[in-house]
Amino acid sequence: MKDVEILAAISQLERERGVSRDALFEALEAALLSAYRKNYGTTQNVRIQVMRDTGKIRVLSRRTVVEKVTDPKTEISLEQAREKDPSYKVGDVVEEEIAAEGFGRIAAQTAKQVVIQKLREAERGMIYEEFASREGDVVTGIVARIEGRTVIVDLGRVEGIIPPQEQVKGEKLTQGERIKAYIVEVKKTSKGPEIILSRTHPGLLKRLFELEVPEINDGVVEIRAIAREPGSRSKVAVRATLPEVDALGACVGPRGSRVQSVVQALKGERIDIIEWDEDPAKFVANALSPARVIKAEVFPESKLARVIVPDYQFSLAIGKEGQNARLAAKLTGWKVDIRPESQAKSLKDDPERPAKQGRA
Repeated sequence: MKDVEILAAISQLERERGVSRDALFEALEAALLSAYRKNYGTTQNVRIQVMRDTGKIRVLSRRTVVEKVTDPKTEISLEQAREKDPSYKVGDVVEEEIAAEGFGRIAAQTAKQVVIQKLREAERGMIYEEFASREGDVVTGIVARIEGRTVIVDLGRVEGIIPPQEQVKGEKLTQGERIKAYIVEVKKTSKGPEIILSRTHPGLLKRLFELEVPEINDGVVEIRAIAREPGSRSKVAVRATLPEVDALGACVGPRGSRVQSVVQALKGERIDIIEWDEDPAKFVANALSPARVIKAEVFPESKLARVIVPDYQFSLAIGKEGQNARLAAKLTGWKVDIRPESQAKSLKDDPERPAKQGRA
C-alpha cells in the first residue's frame, strides 16, 4: 500500500463509514510501531509518524536530554543536543528520523491490515446501531443453518439467532426457509452485534398486525391487549378510536386477507380478534369468543369474573384443555369462572364458590 493509497483509504473510511480521521491515523501509527518492534526487536525508544498530508511513514528515534549519558540508545547529552538546536535543555526529548531497511514492505502490509480492520469495525458499528434502534421490530430473514438447538437466521449483512427458549414448540424450521421474527435484544460483542430473535414473543403478533393493518398505523384502530400461546392460539383485543371505524373488520381484512397473512407468518397459529371494552364484564364476555355468553359479572375485590354460557356452549367456552378460558383470563387480567346455564340457576351468587370445571 503506497503513501497515496493510505491517504485514499483513510479518506474513504472517514467519508463512507464516519470514522474519525485522527482516530484512523493514531490506530495506524500504533500498529506500525508494534510491527516495527516485532520485526526489529529494538531497545530504542522510537515513534512512528504518518504524515497527515502526504501519507509518508517516518521512523523517529526518541532520546531524552541528560547531563550524563548512561544508555546511548535512549539518552543524548545536553552538549550533543544543543549542537542540533541550542534551545534544548535537560529533560527535553530529541527526535531524529532513522532509516529502517525493509520496513516499507512491512509498513505497507500493516497499513492494509489496519485499514481492513477499521473497515470491519466501522461496518459492525453501523450494523449494531441499525439493529439496536430496531429492537421491538419485526425482521424477515432466511434460515441459514441450525446449530444444535439454535436457529441461525441470515438477515442480509448480519446473522441473527433464535435461541431454544424463543422458538415455538413443535415448529420445524428448515434451511433456506424465509421467516419473520421479532428482535428481542441486540448485544455488542467483540465479534460484532449479536441479534437475539424470537418467534414466541407477543410483540411479534402485535407488529405483524401493525404491518398488515393500515388503520393501526394511522391510529384509528388500537391493539389494547394480546394473549398468546405460541404456535397454537392467540387472542388480540382491539378497539376503534373513531365511532365510524369497524376495528374487527379492519383487522380481519377483505375476505379475511389481513388476518390470514398474519396466520401464515405464524405457520397456522389460530388468532381470535375480539373487541376491547372498558367495561370489564363486557370485555371478559368478548374475550371468550367464539363462545356465546349469556351473562358476565365481575367481583373487583377478588378480581374474579363469573360468566354464564348456554349448556351446549360450555365446552367451547372452556376450550380444548382449558385453552380458551386460559387465554381469556390472560387477555383480560381477570380470573374467569365459567358456568353452564343449568348449573348457574341452582347456585347462590357467591364469587368464591368454585365451579365444577370452569375456573381459569
